[in-house]
Amino acid sequence: MAFGDYQLEIYFQGLAGVVPSLPMAFAELEAKAEMALAPSVWSYVAGGAGDERTQRVNREAFDRWGLIPRMFVGATERDLSVEMFGLTLPSPLFMAPIGVIGLCAQDGHGDLATARAAARTGVPMVGSTLTVDPMEDLAAAFGDTAGFFQLYPPTDREVAASLVNRAEAAGFKAIVITLDTWVTGWRPRDLSAANFPQLRGHCLANYVTDPVFRSLLGQDASPSAAVSLFARLFGNPLTWDDLPWLRSLTTLPLLVKGICHPDDARRARDGGVDGIYCSTHGGRQADGGLPALDCLPAVVDAADGLPVLFDSGVRSGADVIKALALGATAVAVGRPYAYGLAIGGADGIVHVLRSLLAEADLIMAVDGYPTVADLTRDTLRRTCTCHHD
Repeated sequence: MAFGDYQLEIYFQGLAGVVPSLPMAFAELEAKAEMALAPSVWSYVAGGAGDERTQRVNREAFDRWGLIPRMFVGATERDLSVEMFGLTLPSPLFMAPIGVIGLCAQDGHGDLATARAAARTGVPMVGSTLTVDPMEDLAAAFGDTAGFFQLYPPTDREVAASLVNRAEAAGFKAIVITLDTWVTGWRPRDLSAANFPQLRGHCLANYVTDPVFRSLLGQDASPSAAVSLFARLFGNPLTWDDLPWLRSLTTLPLLVKGICHPDDARRARDGGVDGIYCSTHGGRQADGGLPALDCLPAVVDAADGLPVLFDSGVRSGADVIKALALGATAVAVGRPYAYGLAIGGADGIVHVLRSLLAEADLIMAVDGYPTVADLTRDTLRRTCTCHHD
């Protein structure tokens, strides 16, 4: 079945008088999620760093590119599958790690709902270090879909090794090291509510279930002691000298997240990583930066054949197509699936993912691009060269 057939399901259900219960447009999805989430969770998920300029330009960067339609191609069948580090994935879409996704579900178990949505769609989930349910429970819910584990490297190397070893044992297919969050960015929305979920004891399941972390706790296994230890361990300001250690932690594919400069991509490649993850953390960590999309082509060139994963600002199937054309191997969505979860649980996530894939597939059909490989840089044109104050 083609991904675009999701629209046929919807239209045929309409013949029986059934219209979609979940939003079809991102703006409506966002508005409904704001009503569904507690204000503190909403501000944490929807907000960004500073005046949220980087968050906005991440989104607006996509508007500056347009895909050129090609006719007489007869793209009756589209192949959206991609291959990276030995995995064949049914599509280039995956779900970015979200450290409070657990709190976005009405039942408070959003990580599990996301894992179940991954199983139902074939869209991989990158499970965060910060989850409500332990990583083993997530991995058990993935079914046949690949899952990746995202590590915020703690300052204690034994805890780091333990978390990675557990991810390997649980069946995760790759380890993603996030480099841009050893300290949290300046987030006025969260500061206004003095809200840092993990310091309130949320999303720490992977720590409190970890044998090395528990041994460091000693006799005092109280929630407050766990939060205190987490706060002391979180945030390792890594340098290039740490890359050999990170590489030594696992035989799984190792990806580094937050790479936006080609020199960093080259050095990471030379240091033995298996993939580069180009991202500005959705504008959540540092304001005043470049859109991630503008950094992507040079990072792809520097990666020299390594898979390049991408996120930041993706809101539609059209955005996915443009990121692929600029060289991304796989493209992650973040806030949209969090919003789908907030209003519809696992069904809401599945709806968002199927909608993104349907739109991407139908654009490839209409515009004459049968495979992901056909989406190259010369299929895009700049729609404007405007500069905003």
